[in-house]
Amino acid sequence: MPSISYDILSRSGEAGVMQGDGGPESSTALRPGRVGLVHDWLPVYAGAERVLEQMIMAYPAADLYSLIDFVPEAQRDFLQGKPVETSFIQRLPFSQTKYRYYLPLAPIAIEQFDLSEYDVVVSSSYAVAKGLLTRADQLHVSYVHSPMRYAWDLHHDYLQQSGLTSGPRSMLARAVLHYMRIYDAIAADRVDVFIANSQHVARRIWKTYRRRAQVIYPPVDVDRFKLQTEKEDFYLTMSRLVPYKRIDLIVEAFTAMPDKELVVIGDGPEMRKIEKLAGPNVTLLGYQPDEAVEYYMQAARAFVFAAEEDFGIVPVEAQACGTPVIAYGKGGALETIIPGSTGVFFQEQDVAHLKNAIDDFEAVEDRLHPEKIRENAERFAPEVFRSTFTRAVNHAYAEFIDDHFVSNQHVLRTATPEVVG
Repeated sequence: MPSISYDILSRSGEAGVMQGDGGPESSTALRPGRVGLVHDWLPVYAGAERVLEQMIMAYPAADLYSLIDFVPEAQRDFLQGKPVETSFIQRLPFSQTKYRYYLPLAPIAIEQFDLSEYDVVVSSSYAVAKGLLTRADQLHVSYVHSPMRYAWDLHHDYLQQSGLTSGPRSMLARAVLHYMRIYDAIAADRVDVFIANSQHVARRIWKTYRRRAQVIYPPVDVDRFKLQTEKEDFYLTMSRLVPYKRIDLIVEAFTAMPDKELVVIGDGPEMRKIEKLAGPNVTLLGYQPDEAVEYYMQAARAFVFAAEEDFGIVPVEAQACGTPVIAYGKGGALETIIPGSTGVFFQEQDVAHLKNAIDDFEAVEDRLHPEKIRENAERFAPEVFRSTFTRAVNHAYAEFIDDHFVSNQHVLRTATPEVVG
């Protein structure tokens, strides 16, 4: 088996100019109006849409496509007034709230977009966007937030959590996911350049598609959060209350440590379960507005994170406040937290390991300096993403055009007979 390598692009330097690495007169110039951006779904403004927002800022003349667009009016600023061309799924019954039920139709829908007028097409993909159709003389760059976890490595977890482990509905779900795996593997072959949002995802791309990927970390709005060096005596966790986030584990661990206070921000289907687990030292605040989130993030003694995420934005936001992080040592957290400098890890998702990690944190707490923690978070600022992403796309396009030109010239030379005399 060939060795695996992951290219993490440099965090320093300015963005490549729109003309490409060759400069304004280069034949590899990427024309501003010849870029298409394709995103899976646009139901709300969330994590993947924050990445798309920066892509739009990097290529403001690009056209935008998505299978659906139901982003509420109050959240549409990130689209910067750009119209969105949608697929036929947009017009199907209940597509605004039940669009995921149309997943089997998504491969057909994504292939209906006519992208032939673009030099470069960028797909922002966690489902089917990378399956779009391009010509041989078009470059397709796919920024992968994650291979479809419910179809691949979380297949069995998804079936279990959805109550689909047996019966006719289970058979149907398994058949659909099998079909999606076949499609997803085929779609990956349509991509010229893969970019992953973390080394963790790059490894999953290799495992799933046997393709190498560059790594460009997603943007985090670190400027939204202010550095606060004086901390209060409470721990914080924040998340949607769904099973894989493991908020139940955090609450259970702190309930077993009544001398330590925990604040939980977030709502979701596990709220009732977590209420039953919570002791008197655990405060459940539910959903909170931005101002409250910022206060608790800045004031917390430490932020506790027990999920295995592909990247994990919230631990970076906590570090932007100068707040150290106690995190499960798998997934993207290993790339955003520096042990002994900006936080500590625990190695198993159980109460005993988390309690030990909290003890470890308190033993080194005086050595975790808020200014250094904030400095680490700044590696993931939006301007860093835009610079690195633009440079990567422009460089890939320059190489693509050079390879295409050299190949064509070689064909012409070998096909044209030499004229003598």
